[in-house]
Amino acid sequence: MAERHRTWGRWGPDDERGSTNYVSRDKVREAAGLVRTGQVFSLATPFDRAGPNHGRPGSPRVNPQHIMFRHGGDMLADWENARHGMRSTDDGVYMPLQAATQWDAFCHVFFDGVTYNGHGPESVTGAGAAHNSITEVRETTTGRGVLLDFPRFYGVDWLEPEQAVQDDDLAACAEHQGVVIGEGDIVLVRTGHMERRRQEEFWGDYAAGPAPGLGLSACDYLLPRKVAAVASDTWGLEVVPCESLPDVPFGMHVVMLVNAGVLIGEIWDLDALALACAADGVYEFFLSAPPLRITGAVGSPLNPIAVK
Repeated sequence: MAERHRTWGRWGPDDERGSTNYVSRDKVREAAGLVRTGQVFSLATPFDRAGPNHGRPGSPRVNPQHIMFRHGGDMLADWENARHGMRSTDDGVYMPLQAATQWDAFCHVFFDGVTYNGHGPESVTGAGAAHNSITEVRETTTGRGVLLDFPRFYGVDWLEPEQAVQDDDLAACAEHQGVVIGEGDIVLVRTGHMERRRQEEFWGDYAAGPAPGLGLSACDYLLPRKVAAVASDTWGLEVVPCESLPDVPFGMHVVMLVNAGVLIGEIWDLDALALACAADGVYEFFLSAPPLRITGAVGSPLNPIAVK
């Protein structure tokens, strides 16, 4: 499957944008024409200590740590001087770049010693990624977004953990919603898993635990349609446990990131957007989701914005 969907060299030997190359100027202009009501939706989860990453054993990912460098207490402590003239507050964040709503860069995953377009492990050093950094797609992640809302399609509150969404499921949902997935699209897959964790057990085993998601056959539906990216409301996009061999724990990541050059987005909050799409029956929209320009990063936090 990986070899069948491989796009290495399609845009030249030095390409690092992969299938986001399909997001042409014409595609962006057409996507801008989808704005009708002016409704704006942030698809990001909060970046704070209450996030889904609780420092699992063996994982470096923890929740963002927001630190105040200067705050109101500092002014109150010197109130005689602070009560006159200008003072300021200041803060910072320490966090893994894939702690909350994020993109996986192509070089986030290697298989048989290579990542997208044939780059080896020497391309990612202690200084970061020399090739395929997430910053390479900072200008090619704005265009047409399409939401596939599976809980509403099936008439349930959410999909169950380990429930796989396959190629025929994608086709049926798209037809039901009246959308045609095509070249350069950013496809958003809602499983309801984030909503379930909010209602039943705040985050709980959301990070790396059993989850609904895409099955491997979804690649055979999405990739021939030349999509630019696929994102979901789950921790890992794929159904967990995944449908792959024991030495390939996340097979869809291998097919999409390493071979097809298709971005993977994870931990996206799609619930409010889904409500709006259900209300007006329109499941396509203008979407802007550029990564932060962090030099050499193999993933990036972001605040995706959908406009209907």
